Amino acid sequence: MARVTVEDCIDKVENRFDLVLLASHRARMISSGSQITVDRDNDKNPVVSLREIAETTVSPGDLKEDLIHSLQKYVEVDEPEPEVPLIGSDSDDAEVVTSDRMTEEELLKGLEGLAPPEEVPEEDAE
Repeated sequence: MARVTVEDCIDKVENRFDLVLLASHRARMISSGSQITVDRDNDKNPVVSLREIAETTVSPGDLKEDLIHSLQKYVEVDEPEPEVPLIGSDSDDAEVVTSDRMTEEELLKGLEGLAPPEEVPEEDAE
C-alpha cells in the first residue's frame, strides 16, 4: 500500500472524527514503544497507524476501549457492599425476611371477606 487515505479506513471506522481519534491514539502508542503490526516503509507514526487500521491488523474496537480507558480520570471499582443486620435482630439469630406477593385474585377474595361498615342513620341533632 503506497498511500493510505481516509477512504481506505472509512469502511473500518465509519465516523471520520472517530477515525482521527483512534489513529492519533494509536500513533501515540507507537511513539511510546508499542509494537507495530505492519511494515514501516519509512512512514511516520500517524501513517503507520492509519495503515494498521486499514489493513485491520489492529481492531478499531480495541483501540476505542483503550482510548476511553486512557482518558478516564476516575475508574469505578465495584466492591461488595457490607451486610447490614436488620434493626432489632441479633446478628447471630438474623432471620431471613421475605416479602410475599399477592395475586389480584387473592386480593379480591380477601376484600370480599371484609364486611362493609355499618351505616348509622343520621338523626336530627337538636
